[in-house]
Amino acid sequence: MKYRSRTEIVSHILEAANGGATKTKIMYRAFLSYAQLKEYLAILIENSLLSREADNYKTTSKGIRFLQTTRELGSLLEVHASEQK
Repeated sequence: MKYRSRTEIVSHILEAANGGATKTKIMYRAFLSYAQLKEYLAILIENSLLSREADNYKTTSKGIRFLQTTRELGSLLEVHASEQK
């Protein structure tokens, strides 16, 4: 089993919540336990990457920028790794 970095987990949560989602949907889409989800949701809300409206969570514009930046960085790393082979 491959371990995921915190950045990967945060990206999965933000992608799952993009457009709005409940805790349950985020938990299943990001493959997290309930305890992990609660911990990450608190951190993401505190850092304004995620917003909560009643029982619905939504990725903020800051969260979307985070996703775009991590995707760009990931693609740069893939290109660099393939050049080294």
